Amino acid sequence: MTILDLPAVNGSLNALSAVFLTAGYVFIRRKNIVAHRNCMIAAFVTSTLFLACYLTYHFYLAYVLHRGPTVFKDPAWFRPIYLTLLLTHTLLAVVIVPMIFMTLSRAIKGKVELHRKIARWTWPLWMYVSVTGVVIYYLLYVKFPQK
Repeated sequence: MTILDLPAVNGSLNALSAVFLTAGYVFIRRKNIVAHRNCMIAAFVTSTLFLACYLTYHFYLAYVLHRGPTVFKDPAWFRPIYLTLLLTHTLLAVVIVPMIFMTLSRAIKGKVELHRKIARWTWPLWMYVSVTGVVIYYLLYVKFPQK
């Protein structure tokens, strides 16, 4: 494995995060607080690992290979769809970070009602970011690999 394999690792980490988020949701609906907590911590860890790998890959591209990120060009008809998906993913990825920290902080402090209030917003946004991360990887590197 080389650093150039990190996009596949990133896609996998996003998928794993979505699995943990889904399991955490199911567990809290079943009132299994311990399993919920463990899944949400696992989702946080996988998302954090994703961010570290993502930044490492893009710093490597920029400072070692002296090139920018992969640009989606072909097929041209799909580019606006891809860019819309990428834009919503990126904006929500920025928005979700403080929300995740706030949600986790409230849970750790035992502020259950405040935790629930923000978790109702955090969970679907975090899930969207995780799932669209997988879709973006698939589109850019598998379905329409860019040359």
